[in-house]
Amino acid sequence: MTRLHEIPIQLQFYITSPYTCSYLPEQMARSQVATPAHLVDTAVYSELIRIGFRRSGLYTYRPQCGECQACVPVRVLVDEFSPNRTQRRALKMNAGMTVSIETPHFDDEHFALYQRYQAARHAGGGMDHDDREQYTHFLVAGLVTSYLLVFRDEGVVQMVSLIDHLADGLSAVYTFFNPDLPKRSLGVFNVLWQIHLARQFHLPYLYLGYWVADSRKMAYKQQYQPLQGFIDADWRTYTTAQT
Repeated sequence: MTRLHEIPIQLQFYITSPYTCSYLPEQMARSQVATPAHLVDTAVYSELIRIGFRRSGLYTYRPQCGECQACVPVRVLVDEFSPNRTQRRALKMNAGMTVSIETPHFDDEHFALYQRYQAARHAGGGMDHDDREQYTHFLVAGLVTSYLLVFRDEGVVQMVSLIDHLADGLSAVYTFFNPDLPKRSLGVFNVLWQIHLARQFHLPYLYLGYWVADSRKMAYKQQYQPLQGFIDADWRTYTTAQT
């Protein structure tokens, strides 16, 4: 297992000031951030993600909240995964969608969908006011090998997902979709498609970011079994009882 001091490059790490936690109400959070950003390429990030880091644009971080250990990095064991009944239903509902794998770039149709999604799902969260530059910094900028998965239904873009291609897996970075589309379990379909793609690339893991037991918006991640969590500096498989 890689340790922080074993990362073979001259990175520095600092702790942020406290800020409002995105997952647990009435709590404050802090992050450990890797700098300088221009040194975090695919090889370096492949090592950092194994010890609990995530990225947002050029910003690479992991929670550093003192006594609170609620944020658990998780990854799906791709070769052992088998969809359950609900997930198979999502595959069937969205069987007519086409998916293209594209190099990250700015696209007016993607941006318009992103704005609709933020306004409907995250109004007041700050990102609902992102302009073109902020969107580009968040979803297009970066030195890590990445793809946009663009999901279309009858030629119309309905969902866009940014993923990273790392040494031992794919990493789900961010997804947005049509908030007005009748219930189609698009989020489920997206994760299943990423698992499928990881298999095509012969990669053992799909990294899903942080799972927080008391956060409803993070609860979906426990549905993709078997799931490993990075706990006490080691990756451990979660049992059903633990999730």
